[in-house]
Amino acid sequence: MDYLYEYGLFLAKAITWVVAIVFVVGSLAQMLRQAREQLSEQLDVRNINERLERMADILRSEVLDDTAWKSHRKQKKKDEKAEAKQAKKQKKVRKPRLFVLDFDGDIAASAVDGLREEINAVLQIAESDDEVLLRLESGGGYVHSYGLAASQLRRLRDRELHLTVAVDKVAASGGYLMAGVADRIIAAPFAIVGSIGVVAQLPNVHRLLKKNDVDIELHTAGQYKRTLTVFGENTEEGREKFRAELEDTHALFKEYLAEHRAALDLDRVATGEHWYGRRALELKLIDEISTSDDYLLKNLQSHEIYSVEYKQRRSLGDRLSDSMRLGLRAVSGWRAPWQREPAIQARGGETHARYQSEL
Repeated sequence: MDYLYEYGLFLAKAITWVVAIVFVVGSLAQMLRQAREQLSEQLDVRNINERLERMADILRSEVLDDTAWKSHRKQKKKDEKAEAKQAKKQKKVRKPRLFVLDFDGDIAASAVDGLREEINAVLQIAESDDEVLLRLESGGGYVHSYGLAASQLRRLRDRELHLTVAVDKVAASGGYLMAGVADRIIAAPFAIVGSIGVVAQLPNVHRLLKKNDVDIELHTAGQYKRTLTVFGENTEEGREKFRAELEDTHALFKEYLAEHRAALDLDRVATGEHWYGRRALELKLIDEISTSDDYLLKNLQSHEIYSVEYKQRRSLGDRLSDSMRLGLRAVSGWRAPWQREPAIQARGGETHARYQSEL
């Protein structure tokens, strides 16, 4: 009996230790998992006022003589003390804030993942007198991807936040679809703007396969589940349906722009052409000739300016996979045969076709 008692006591202690160890290991694992999640994503917010003023002071320290530099520093400290004293006497009036977001668009508008998080953050704290500046660079891409990106910007408009889009290089096709949502569009003198159109192309190797006695079977349910294919024999009926879909996409593009930029003469500008900034201003595609840098300097004294950037750390495998995928796209120059909906990408004045996948 003594042996059984001692054995039971030992077993109870052992189980207690095992449970304790499992609990500790589980808690540590949970803490590490939460730490990894926090490290994998972050919202980087920077005060642009301080950055620009700091850069100006660095330049002043180099170009001004000692007397002028000391005088500037003395006056700056005096102004800062006066502001602090005034703030104590009365409630300090908050300057409106200008939130600066960046969108560098690829064909799949993959930057929309970060854009939506940045807009989520801004919408939670922005007030009616605040403003958002989007520095936009995109030659366009898939219809559904840029439609989503434009819808994210529409969220700002729906909350009655003033939205300005700055185009320093290019906002064409899907990029201009996004820009069109803004209250105001500014562009550099030679920025590429426009390309309001839809294009699609795909190779067809049916005759080559037929010549070599290769048969391709394609089975669908639904009359227009597949209109044009890469391997099969295309019909005139399929081509007509495909063209009709292109025209409908173009019509939706124009309707969306008409909703947001009523001053546009869409019969004149919705031709698929692009224009440089100065010509775009004449056509009312943009509202002002200016760079994003000039816009920031113009608002430096009147606004508190913050850049907002959502960052997400990606695994090495994901980065390598993306590099390989982009490399294959660049070499092949065409989409997979199950991809077909049209989209635009403008580069150097030339328009290249791409396809977005369908269900």
